[in-house]
Amino acid sequence: MQTLTTIQALRETLAQQRTAGQRIALVPTMGNLHAGHIHLVEQARHYADAVVCTIFVNPMQFGPNEDLDAYPRTLELDQEKLRAAQCDFLFLPSVAQMYPLGLAQHTVVSVPGLSSGYCGASRPGHFEGVATVVSKLFNMVQPHSALFGLKDYQQFKVIQKMVADLCQPIDVIGVPTQREPSGLALSSRNGYLSTEQKAKAVALIQTLQWASEALLQGASIDEVEAQAKQRLVVAEFKPDYFSVCDADSLEAPSPQTKALVILAAAWMGKTRLIDNLRFDR
Repeated sequence: MQTLTTIQALRETLAQQRTAGQRIALVPTMGNLHAGHIHLVEQARHYADAVVCTIFVNPMQFGPNEDLDAYPRTLELDQEKLRAAQCDFLFLPSVAQMYPLGLAQHTVVSVPGLSSGYCGASRPGHFEGVATVVSKLFNMVQPHSALFGLKDYQQFKVIQKMVADLCQPIDVIGVPTQREPSGLALSSRNGYLSTEQKAKAVALIQTLQWASEALLQGASIDEVEAQAKQRLVVAEFKPDYFSVCDADSLEAPSPQTKALVILAAAWMGKTRLIDNLRFDR
C-alpha cells in the first residue's frame, strides 16, 4: 500500500493508473477503522482495479460542542488493517492541505432538502461539511465509484443527490451496515461506550425491528414513532429522533409509499448513536 500526503502526489500517482486503463474506487473515512470500514475496502475491489482509502478527520463537519479534538486517531493500526485488506493507496492529507485558507474562507457545498432534517437538524452545518469534503475528495481522486456504509443513510442520500446535481461521473454505492453479533451497528463511536452501555445500546436496532414489524401489521406511523421513543427511554437512551420516512426522499411517506426507512438517533450516556432500517411494505 502506498501512502500519499499531498494532493499533487495523489493526482500524479492516480494519473498513472488511469493511463494504464485501471478503474479506481474510493472509500472515504475519518480513520479509527473498524470491520465495517474494512468491509467497504474489500467490497471496493469488486468495482475497481485500484482502491483508494482516505483518512481525514474533517473539522468542517463537527459542531462547536462536538468531539473533534477527542475523536480517536489510530493511524498505525488503521494502516495495518488497510494493508491486510490489500488497499492500494492511502491518502492522508493534513488540514492545511484540505483547507489552506481556513474554514471561514472556504467554498461550501450545500445539498438542500435532504440535509435539513434528522441529523441535519440536530447538527447544524454537519452535512455542508460532509458534502464539501466529499466533493473535494471526489475532485482530487476522480474515482469511477465510491463506497459508503448505509449506517448513515441520510449521509448516503445527501451524497447521491450531490453527485446527481453536480453531474459528477461517479457511481455512489451503498454497502449494508455491518454489525456486531449482538446486532449493534459498527461505529467508531462505539469505543466511547462502557461494556454495560454497549449491552444496553442493542435496544436501538431492536426498537427499529419492532417498529418495522408493527408498521407491517398496520400500526399508524405516529403511534409507532411515539412508542418507539418510549421504548428507547426505558432502555436508558435519550432519543434525538425516531422517524419513519420515504426511503428515497426522506420525507413523510404517503399511504402509497412502498419503500420505507426508519431513521433513528439517540444518546447513550454522552455518546450519540445512529442506525436505520429500510424495508418495503
